[in-house]
Amino acid sequence: MRTILFGTMMMLAAAATAHAQTRPAGYPRSYDGLIAAAKTEGGLTVYGNADRSELVGVVAGFHRLYPTIRVRYVDLGSIEIYRRLVGETRARQQSADLVWSSAMALQVKLINDGFGQGYASPEKPALPAQVVWKNIGYGVTAEPIGIVYNRRLIPDAQRPRSHAALEALLRTRRAQFTGRVTTFDPARSNVGYLYLTEDLAITRDSRALMTAIAATKPVLAERTEPMLAAVAAGRQAIAYNVIASYALEQAKRDPRLGVVLPSDYTIVTSRIAFIARQARSPASAKLFLDFLLSRRGQSLLAARSLWPVRADVPARRLPAAQARPIRVGPQLLVPLDRITRQRFLRDWRATLAGASTP
Repeated sequence: MRTILFGTMMMLAAAATAHAQTRPAGYPRSYDGLIAAAKTEGGLTVYGNADRSELVGVVAGFHRLYPTIRVRYVDLGSIEIYRRLVGETRARQQSADLVWSSAMALQVKLINDGFGQGYASPEKPALPAQVVWKNIGYGVTAEPIGIVYNRRLIPDAQRPRSHAALEALLRTRRAQFTGRVTTFDPARSNVGYLYLTEDLAITRDSRALMTAIAATKPVLAERTEPMLAAVAAGRQAIAYNVIASYALEQAKRDPRLGVVLPSDYTIVTSRIAFIARQARSPASAKLFLDFLLSRRGQSLLAARSLWPVRADVPARRLPAAQARPIRVGPQLLVPLDRITRQRFLRDWRATLAGASTP
């Protein structure tokens, strides 16, 4: 866990360059009351699992609008976010004001279980309908899930451009890639579990790909960062189902990394944000959520390869035939069913052990 307090220096810089606490253009007059309430709160706490480096520009932009509102960002794993919010809320302890995570299923479960509060953001009309649920959960990004490879070990001309090509590569060159493939561990990573279940929902061919990956004795990880580091260093040749926003950003600085967004289909995931039911700074949380969803906030996210959900923000986008966005909604609860999850993990472990395909 890392706690970062964005505030003092940004507040000074922002105060010198902008008019403080003015409502954004196009917002209703009633928003002035929300801003006034936020000024009395002083700041907000965010539980999130995005890297701090991805948020510096976004928080700086927020402080240019609201220079007196500090942002305390607590960097946690997705499962820890879930556990802390539930435990602290039930114990009536101070917790997050805004919860923002890439673990879509866990976020939807928290909302479904009553840990969020409703809020009709003024930015809602600009958002696709599939990224808003119950006026509580808001999908903030549209991030592709891809394949990362070491460009020295796999020349660009030989990179697998689709899921079928990856399966063929691993089957025909199994000895070469044994111990050199890494992916999320679905037993420890909620996002990794979600991506594999999405693969299976999209096409039954994913079973054959899982078997091909299992045959290489893959290195299983809980987070994206160690996978990218291992591929860049050449300890691993391929990382499968990686959050491409991180990979694309790192590849800008590291020529050893190549990123593929599979041409047959690319899963598109979203970091869901909601205001906690027992938020102690609800007005500040609403201001920060609105900024994340605004054109300015979305543009700042896009600058760090966190692709925006808004169509009116210039950014790289996938063709509609290629993108498979995960809708924000109750269908995400299905994979969290205890029996469903146990069955999937049992079959996954059997596949890893060399048993029959799930």
